[in-house]
Amino acid sequence: MQLPADVGAEIDDLCREGDAVAGMGELDEAKQRYLEALRLLPGDPRQWAASTWIYVAIGDVHFRTRVYDKSHKCFHNAVQCPGGLGNPYVHLRLGQTAFELGDHDRAADELTRAYMGGGPEIFAEDAPEYLAFLRTRADLNDGT
Repeated sequence: MQLPADVGAEIDDLCREGDAVAGMGELDEAKQRYLEALRLLPGDPRQWAASTWIYVAIGDVHFRTRVYDKSHKCFHNAVQCPGGLGNPYVHLRLGQTAFELGDHDRAADELTRAYMGGGPEIFAEDAPEYLAFLRTRADLNDGT
């Protein structure tokens, strides 16, 4: 299903604005832009591909502010959207938030999915401690 062009353009604009202000460290303002974009989606937002990345953006804001329960919920929503299930980044964040919330079995499962889809490189930027945890729970056969 395609969004009407005007709605899609407005969502894109709001997300770009959100990304710009997030890049300046204005995370609350970024979250507001992303929420505005999400509210523009007609019906159940989980039916639209755009919602996957909007939920990811909101979840990243919560992750960066260490509000792990809300971040986990956003990434749980993202995995139910088009292109979310099997996306290594979505599974990485689900694993990270599960770990931070103390659900280490779930964390190991999601981090394994991230590793299988994105390799060790997906952990390189901001998640080396999660890869170290995963190595205690899974035989990764990655030479380390």
